[in-house]
Amino acid sequence: MKNSFTKIISLLIASTLIIGTFVGCGSSETTKAQKENNNAQTITAIGSSALQPLVEETAKNFKIKNPQVTINVQGGGSGAGINQVSEGTADIGNSDVLAEKKLKDKTKLAELIDNKVCGIGFAMVVSKDVKVNSLTKEQIQKIFIGEITNWKQVGGEDKEISVINRSSSSGTRAAFLDKIMEGKKEQESLGITQDSSGAVKTALQSTKGAISYLALPYITEEVKKDINLLKIDKVEPTIENIIEHKYDFWSYEHMYTKGEGKRVVKDFIDYTIGEENSSTIEKMGYIPVKNLK
Repeated sequence: MKNSFTKIISLLIASTLIIGTFVGCGSSETTKAQKENNNAQTITAIGSSALQPLVEETAKNFKIKNPQVTINVQGGGSGAGINQVSEGTADIGNSDVLAEKKLKDKTKLAELIDNKVCGIGFAMVVSKDVKVNSLTKEQIQKIFIGEITNWKQVGGEDKEISVINRSSSSGTRAAFLDKIMEGKKEQESLGITQDSSGAVKTALQSTKGAISYLALPYITEEVKKDINLLKIDKVEPTIENIIEHKYDFWSYEHMYTKGEGKRVVKDFIDYTIGEENSSTIEKMGYIPVKNLK
């Protein structure tokens, strides 16, 4: 009886030790998970669809080095990016234009910090059926004003011109108005309006007699099979011509923050504009700031 009692006590003690070990392990795993969870950080970048491909690719590379960071990248246009970062609903506002072009409240404007990321070129583009390869700046202005309505008026076939424009929040449109329209008022009701660079690209491929404008990084060799690029005043839209000051339809890309922002946001922006990312910038058809002098 005594031996049986001793065995029972021994079994109880052993069971307690085993349970304690599992509880301890579980507690350790929970603590580790909580720690990882506490380190998890999220960045939201909203705005320019022209800059979006670069930010998305850079975010992937940044996450490899910083797996605890999640970066949500969205388009919506430069105006949306600047306004949302100003309101605090985004960490980064991506823009093709300076913030003062989209934000008129001077108090809010003063809160924003501009981080110049890279340069970006734009091109006038037409659907594949258009047999015109060069326009003067004046001819482009007259098309978007509504004075030129047929391709035969600029040396092409007898075919109606279909204008594809961008929405008012678009930084690409702001660059077009500044560099191409030069203050001349375009006809708002003319043609159709698309809300992103990707949508313009798709519309060009399916609309006869179409003309629009696109950021150069969107015009890949694959895309060139379906659309044609136009020379402006006989100058080709190339990065080389931009760098050599022969072609002026381009702008800087910006990442705006409200104040300094979170540390992880600053780290991501520093990585984006840093030397390590310059090869990605060039590979994707953007222009490193150091090349624009």
